Amino acid sequence: NEFTPVKVVSYRVLDRLINSGECWAQDLQDMMYMEETDVNWAKEGLAIEGASGVLHKDSNGVVINTGDNVVLIKDLNVKGAGFTAKRGTSVRNLRLDPDNENHIEGRVNGQMIVILTQYVKK
Repeated sequence: NEFTPVKVVSYRVLDRLINSGECWAQDLQDMMYMEETDVNWAKEGLAIEGASGVLHKDSNGVVINTGDNVVLIKDLNVKGAGFTAKRGTSVRNLRLDPDNENHIEGRVNGQMIVILTQYVKK
């Protein structure tokens, strides 16, 4: 795309994919044509995103990233939803709370719920 903001966002998305282990994303990022000032702008945004310093870890100490899937290690009563999430239930499409390293959001039985990281494993 010829618009600089689109290039910058694409660069940042590809960088996240590279950090999560996707090899193909590095090839795409290498093929991007960007001016040096645009690359610096994209990298500044990455530095700001990573500056929070909050690192989410599961019950075993494994780092959890946005979009990961985890499994519950304990039966949890889900307040307001009227069901119990059973041990072994898969929690999909995680979102991380940038302010609290102990809170994650994930989808269980089609509903988005907040879970403490001490009750999940990757």
